[in-house]
Amino acid sequence: MSAPDAARTHAIFAGNRARGHVSLALAATSGTTRRTRTREDGSLRVRFPRACAGASEAVLVNTAGGIAGGDRFGLDIDLGAGARLAVTTAAAEKVYRSLGPDASIDVVARLADRAELLWLPQETILFDRARLARTVDIALAPTATLLFAETVVFGRSAMGETVKEGFFTDRWRIRRDRKLVFAENFRIDGPIAARLGETAIAKGSVALGTVLVVPGDDAAVAAVREVSETFRGEVGISAWGGIALARLAAADGAMLRHDLIVLLSALGRPALPRIWLH
Repeated sequence: MSAPDAARTHAIFAGNRARGHVSLALAATSGTTRRTRTREDGSLRVRFPRACAGASEAVLVNTAGGIAGGDRFGLDIDLGAGARLAVTTAAAEKVYRSLGPDASIDVVARLADRAELLWLPQETILFDRARLARTVDIALAPTATLLFAETVVFGRSAMGETVKEGFFTDRWRIRRDRKLVFAENFRIDGPIAARLGETAIAKGSVALGTVLVVPGDDAAVAAVREVSETFRGEVGISAWGGIALARLAAADGAMLRHDLIVLLSALGRPALPRIWLH
């Protein structure tokens, strides 16, 4: 392919990339949480099937039907004092093979005092040669509450799929009262199947999850350890500095979902959003 032809192909590819952004603001009034701002751009939409029923539930919908290389998505959330919000997705998000560029997802949230955010999207499924870069930046007031759960599945094991190559990076930054309380950079690149097979990384598991709880303490750790025999995969949890962090690893997405339900129940948290069951 000549240089001009390659440039035209690149321009066509870039022009067809999906873009989506949702901006939300919610406030607590008269014992309920109400939206004060809802903005939608591009192919990302949000629906509120249980709005104004105590804790609002926001369901994110990607009308692009998946994520491909070069796509850009973002979510911005502001929760006022005492506001409560649960965020989920209408379906598992599929990240398809990329011809080169990374797809990106950026999540930003700000929680005022006594605000509560429950983040429980369905699984992110990465296909072979997918490329995804995700960032999470959350600012918590001193008395805000956060449960942030993310699960990633490398290939659909029920379909016999293997993610041999790809790229995934996940950058989390959580601040409480303007102080950094949690920072993590996860990166897996190149021969993903081989790396996941290493004992020190995933020991062959292809479904991974992280659950961050703020505030979290030794009581949360003890509660999870009490139900350890009911987990089907591997689950570990620890607490320090006012936060609790759980890691999950399983052979497939169904096993990981089972363990996530058990974990949330042990923590005294609500069950999975109802839309997960449809």
